[in-house]
Amino acid sequence: MSRRPFDWEAVLDALSAQYRAGDWRVPYLRDHAESPFQVLIGTILSQRTRDANTDRASLALFARFPDAPSLARARPSEVEPLIRATGFYRVKARVIVATARELLGRFGGEVPRELAPLLTLPGVGPKTANCVLVFGYGIPGVPVDTHVHRIANRLGVVRTRTPEDTEERLRATVPQRYWIPLNPLLVQHGQNLCRPHRPQCGRCPIAEHCATGRALRNGRRPPRPEDAPPARRPPRTPARRGGPSRQSRGAAGRRSR
Repeated sequence: MSRRPFDWEAVLDALSAQYRAGDWRVPYLRDHAESPFQVLIGTILSQRTRDANTDRASLALFARFPDAPSLARARPSEVEPLIRATGFYRVKARVIVATARELLGRFGGEVPRELAPLLTLPGVGPKTANCVLVFGYGIPGVPVDTHVHRIANRLGVVRTRTPEDTEERLRATVPQRYWIPLNPLLVQHGQNLCRPHRPQCGRCPIAEHCATGRALRNGRRPPRPEDAPPARRPPRTPARRGGPSRQSRGAAGRRSR
């Protein structure tokens, strides 16, 4: 008997309603960026930091260096104080300046619209490249961060060890019409209810579609061992105060004779 296909449409409908994201079928509009270049650089800045830090640093950076030509002329030392909030700012300053120079030298200042050339740029991995496609150009892609990786495994639609493996499996199994809304909706869910620790399955709008939610409700083992509830320990027997009782001392004395 063949397995029923996963109902992505119902999942995305439920998440859209939960987070008031509107109709996910409407083409996704960019947020916090004016161009594919700013999506690219902003996503590099977002690595290993919080969204609030990325937004603050991006605002300061793009106010001074809004495009590839201006950033390519900058010295890393000029960029560092603008992006300090993101952490690892010295490394990131060198990387984004190098990226801008590569864009200027190899692509005429334009951000590529395809995955393969994007991946040749400094600081650009699969997640960043897919973010540029989705949020910069509205081209279907599957950006997989820790939230998407975790939730896809909890849902039971993949069984993977790394975000890169998850991206490959989702590309192979998820119909392309769902690719663009997948990341923004799963990321919101991961930040709010489906958190890394103690997910709030009782409040989850997609629990009925989730292999982990169903397993926990029915007392079964979830797909990820780390999502299993902690085993209950037997209650401790209270320790007796003081030394051996008079009766036990007497018994010990009789045995020693």
